[in-house]
Formats: sequence, structure tokens, C-alpha cells
Amino acid sequence: MSAMERVEYADGDVALTGWLARPAISARAAILLFPTIANANPPMERRASMLADAGYLTMIADFYGEPVPSFEAAGPLAQKLRADAGSYRARLAAACGALKAEPAAQGLPMAAVGYCMGGQAALELARAGAQIAAAVSFHGLLDTRKPAEPGAIRARILVCHGDADPLVPREQVLAFWQEMDTAGANWHFHSYSGVKHGFTDQGSDARGLPAIAYNASADRQSWAAMLGFFDEVFG
Repeated sequence: MSAMERVEYADGDVALTGWLARPAISARAAILLFPTIANANPPMERRASMLADAGYLTMIADFYGEPVPSFEAAGPLAQKLRADAGSYRARLAAACGALKAEPAAQGLPMAAVGYCMGGQAALELARAGAQIAAAVSFHGLLDTRKPAEPGAIRARILVCHGDADPLVPREQVLAFWQEMDTAGANWHFHSYSGVKHGFTDQGSDARGLPAIAYNASADRQSWAAMLGFFDEVFG
């Protein structure tokens, strides 16, 4: 993370570290980037840099406040974090508050973007009624322990989903659609046929897991969809 600035913040007594990427031009908006289950890592740093290159002040959030020594070690950390919806959302809100407090973010509209577990986190922040203009999920989990109440979601929603993702089966997709309709949300849902979980991560294939695979077309299309979505949301 040497090319990025550390942002120290906290959720109660848990010390957390965000990573800030600044655009070379005046920022259009402030983006809170929720990482994968593995937390901040080089692929997430790359995405933060891409967002900064597109003109967005971007901060990678910290889920755990402790190192993640391996992909396998991330599972128990994530399970513990997500066990209680209130505590989970408080952790996400702490990251949102840290970015809002940055001097460079003053006066900017905000959005949340997330990948895998981070996609779920972006949606959870929106479900909680956070004052963000948009929430974008890339191959994110769509289930929740606390469905959105009618009228609670202020953000516009974009979900980019692999239709062959075994971690997010069709019944979860349909339940999410129903939840968004019941909440009265403004939502877009892009589904890519034959595409698995982790489709934006060029390292997915190397993990040897049947549920995940990189897909260059879905990666390009989903990124373009997000940028077009932001053009509409932020003007």
C-alpha cells in the first residue's frame, strides 16, 4: 500500500486502517471501497487506483483491524464480523465516517463500491440508510440478516452479478429483487450468463476453486457499467 495514504480510524475500541487514493484532478465524488473477504490487498489497491484515475477520491475500508495471513484465515474473521447485523453495520459506518471526515472529501457526494464480501458490505450500508448517493456490488453476496425497511434506502443501487455464481444462487437473486422492491429502492441489476464468483479478479483462476473464475468480458462490462452509472448519479 506504499502508493496510498494511511487513514487511521476506529470502530469503538477496534483500531482500523483505511488506505486513501487521491485523483490527480479535482474529485467528482468520494468512494468508499469495501474489499473482498481477504481485506485490503494488491487487487483492491489496483481498483482504488483505477477509481482515482477516473476522478474519484477513494478509500479502501478495513473489515477486521488485524492482519489476514491467508485467504483461508479470512473465513473465520468474516464469519465473526457478520454474525450480528448491528455490529457489522457499525463497522461499515465507521469506515463511511472516516472517509467523510477527510478534508478532501468535504462537500463531495459519496458512494460505496464493493467486491465479493465487500459487495455485500456496500449493500448493507445502503440497507442501513446511509447518506450515500450510490452503492455498487461486484459479484457480491446478496443475502442479509436484516432486510431493508420500506423507504430506508437512499442510495441508488447497481449490482453486477455472475449468473453461474454458486455462492449467490437464483433464489438469493430473486429474494434480493423482492427485498429491493419492497424497500422502494432505485436499483439496477446486471447479470452475466455463465460467469462465476470473483469474475473481476485476474487471480481467481489460480486459486483452483470451482466456484470462482475470472471473466475478462464481464470484468470490462461491469466496470463500464459502474462508470456510466456514476456519470448519471454524479452528473
